[in-house]
Amino acid sequence: MKDARVGAALCIGVSLEGLPSVLSLAEKHENLYASVGVHPEHHDCDEPNVETLLQHAHHKRVIGIGETGLDYYWHKDKPEWQRQRFRIHIRAAKACRKPLIIHTRDAAEDTIRIMREEGAETVGGVMHCFTETQAVADEALSLGFHISFSGIVTFKNARQLKEVARSIPLERLLVETDSPYLAPVPYRGKINEPAYVRQVAEEIASLRGLDIDVVEKATTVNFCRLFGVSIN
Repeated sequence: MKDARVGAALCIGVSLEGLPSVLSLAEKHENLYASVGVHPEHHDCDEPNVETLLQHAHHKRVIGIGETGLDYYWHKDKPEWQRQRFRIHIRAAKACRKPLIIHTRDAAEDTIRIMREEGAETVGGVMHCFTETQAVADEALSLGFHISFSGIVTFKNARQLKEVARSIPLERLLVETDSPYLAPVPYRGKINEPAYVRQVAEEIASLRGLDIDVVEKATTVNFCRLFGVSIN
């Protein structure tokens, strides 16, 4: 990360069982932060409630709630338990005043609907690893959310996503890796790592006709403002 000029990374919590290892990383490294949440794909796991999420959210290195959201790709029956879990995360985020990290796959309509119904705009957050349409991006932006792009935006066949990346206001733009998945070109097919977020930033700079330094500065400022941290 240091060699690639990546100043910090957010280690995402995806299960309560795995949270201790995430917190341990954030405790050991000044440039790593943590979030607490249970991923919408996980169904055979400890189920969160608002009280449990809040208990972990008070940890000094936890800066967000999630990964949460809806995934109808893996759960095609659109289970109600998944929607209820999403609502629990939003309520916890509102209670502790920390932003949400939201996952949506084949579930954009319900995701946006629940965000509106639960008042997610009061805390904001980020649409993580964004792969949706411009219309979905506009809905999320109207709720005060940021849009985060992963290595997918570097793929040649991601034409629609590249257009969305050109349109997002610079002050709402974030970049990520989704490590260990979705490594950007030229590392596609390999294990991803946080240092590769630079390739994502370079692609977005190229798409928007900007110098890489402009994207670096904007995404750093956006991250710090959204999550309430300062990166030296």
